[in-house]
Amino acid sequence: MLYFIGLGLFSEDDLSVKALNALKSVDCVYAEFYTARLMGGDINNLMDKIDVDFIELKREDVEDNNIVIKEAMNKDIAFVTAGDSLMATTHTDLYVEAKNRGIDTCVIHGSSIFSAAPGLSGLQGYKFGKTTTVPFPDEGFFPHSPYDAIKLNSDNGLHTLVLLDIQAHRDRYMTVNEAIDYLRRIESERNEGVFSDDRIVVGIAHAGSDEPIVYGGKVCDVLEHDFGGPLHCMIVPGDLHFMEAEALITLASVDKELLEDYL
Repeated sequence: MLYFIGLGLFSEDDLSVKALNALKSVDCVYAEFYTARLMGGDINNLMDKIDVDFIELKREDVEDNNIVIKEAMNKDIAFVTAGDSLMATTHTDLYVEAKNRGIDTCVIHGSSIFSAAPGLSGLQGYKFGKTTTVPFPDEGFFPHSPYDAIKLNSDNGLHTLVLLDIQAHRDRYMTVNEAIDYLRRIESERNEGVFSDDRIVVGIAHAGSDEPIVYGGKVCDVLEHDFGGPLHCMIVPGDLHFMEAEALITLASVDKELLEDYL
């Protein structure tokens, strides 16, 4: 049996009872934390409770899925990730491979930023378009795909959930402020008005914690806001229903006057 288990957003306390019972029943737990991490807790606390062998996998170990698949052929194995299970392409590939090999599988979902971010901001989940990710730039690497996704969604009146790059092996996590700088740089090159300084954005930090940070306003103002430690994400709103506008005023401290052009 191969269990795919989502640990939730912030700490090991987010784990469901169903997931905890499954973890107690397996022979070994494999974990992947390069796509997301639990920043508000310590996974070792959970492992101490369940008393099961725990192995953290590197990116290449997951992408070359032989390790997990081979073990699951004759053992009960759990593959755990922060957030929800099967939200990353490599996780889905692993799930499909297990199915193709005839391995019994069980998917146990966890809380996800894909539902938490709309909820925290008060924006309606069905009005989101394509999700995008702002990567850390590197020499010869500065893709415009996040800008293009925001443009496409905005042209259709849709909100954009912007995920921010994680390099867990380097303890490096992109902030809302860095993401804004990245998109402003593209705007300065292209001048298409997709991410101008008066565009409304909403920054979110510590989703899943007892004190999440949700702050919105003009790009130039949100850029200066301190969102604290990781993990961060951002929303670029599209057209707003009046109830969404009211929610942004209350939940994200957005000035009412700034939202008139979005209604």
